[in-house]
Amino acid sequence: MPSATTLLILAIVLASPSTSLADAPSIRLPGVADVEPALERSLREAAAAQLRTSSPRTRNLNPDGSPKYVNRLVFSTSPYLQQHAFNPVNWYPWGNEAFEAAKRENKPVFLSIGYSTCHWCHVMEEESFDNIEIARQLNERFIAIKVDREVRPDLDSIYVEAVTKITGSAGWPLTVFLTPDRKPFYGGTYFPPEDRYGRPGVPHLLQTIDKLWRESPQQALAASAELTQVLQTKAAGAESLDLGLAVLQQANAASAASFDSTWGGFGPAPKFPQAHGLTFLTRYYQRTGDAEALRMAEVTLDHMAAGGIHDQLGGGLHRYSVDGEWRVPHFEKMLYDQAINGRAYLETYQASGHARHADMARDIFAYVLRDLTAADGTFFTAEDADSEGEEGLFYLWKRDEILAVVGTEDGELVADFYGIKKDAAGPDSLKSLPDGRAPL
Repeated sequence: MPSATTLLILAIVLASPSTSLADAPSIRLPGVADVEPALERSLREAAAAQLRTSSPRTRNLNPDGSPKYVNRLVFSTSPYLQQHAFNPVNWYPWGNEAFEAAKRENKPVFLSIGYSTCHWCHVMEEESFDNIEIARQLNERFIAIKVDREVRPDLDSIYVEAVTKITGSAGWPLTVFLTPDRKPFYGGTYFPPEDRYGRPGVPHLLQTIDKLWRESPQQALAASAELTQVLQTKAAGAESLDLGLAVLQQANAASAASFDSTWGGFGPAPKFPQAHGLTFLTRYYQRTGDAEALRMAEVTLDHMAAGGIHDQLGGGLHRYSVDGEWRVPHFEKMLYDQAINGRAYLETYQASGHARHADMARDIFAYVLRDLTAADGTFFTAEDADSEGEEGLFYLWKRDEILAVVGTEDGELVADFYGIKKDAAGPDSLKSLPDGRAPL
């Protein structure tokens, strides 16, 4: 991995404080020189076409409600990139044009990867990418690239691995700084608009990386070379891995070491289902007869089914739980999560013979067929965590709402069973929900 010295330098620096033509979106983005006339015409035409079918996703509006700015993402067919088409950031899609500009202007690349239903992607857009002054910083000092991970999972996989090597974890929005030859040298996930949560704010981060690039570019180049070498070595080594019994035993032991015997799952909050790991445990049980492996899978799947991560009314599973008890989820629901979690429940049913796991698999697949399947038989990729501007709005219930729908007598039983009551016991994530609401 990158040398301790190189990463330490970066860490120390980052930790230091420091429709008519008249009303059409502006091609003069903050901090950007005039564009070529042909590109300007194309941008205006594409913006007008998009605005005929959808509202602009920006707070930077003209008095008539039209967007003030437009960028190259307006040409994209990706719903996620289209969401950013009216940001004041001079976004490029991934491609040679962006990297040629980075080389020509000797600028580092600011790469942002996300997807259309990602809650924290939306937050970072609203806080930073729709902020004119932050956009000016980005436009003046960086070449900014947006990638939809659902369109380019290959790129996402590479840079997730890179950020994991740098920081120990990764997620979305994924934020990566690249050299003009596409090699990563620093990264992270969500960054706030100012220093908080123990993270540098976006302006601080941009200022730091810009200073590093201008004054000590060899440090960034050295970090990118070392990190690229690590990733290439790992990729080459993975091809020759022998998945014999010894490796399977090690994987089982690693699962047991991080297993939460009380609530199921592995490791501390936030807790992800880790469906592939659960499938491994059921198959390991079937291969070796190790009953503890099956027990870990069943305990986890049972607590998930009983918790708020499971949509008790609509079926299916949310992406992850913000607490260790599976009570309060991040409310996004992904198609691929339904697929791999449904398989985990099915294979655990096959291994154990316990019908409750098959029932849960049916619950997941019924949800997919009802809500994630289009009329032509194709599938929708996800449901957004946000509804009407609030995360989880349609999944959170107050006690009196349940009584009004179910009736007083049965409603009391339902509310008590699901722990929807004043001063309900549970993790801090449950107690912090507004108006005594809880997931159902």
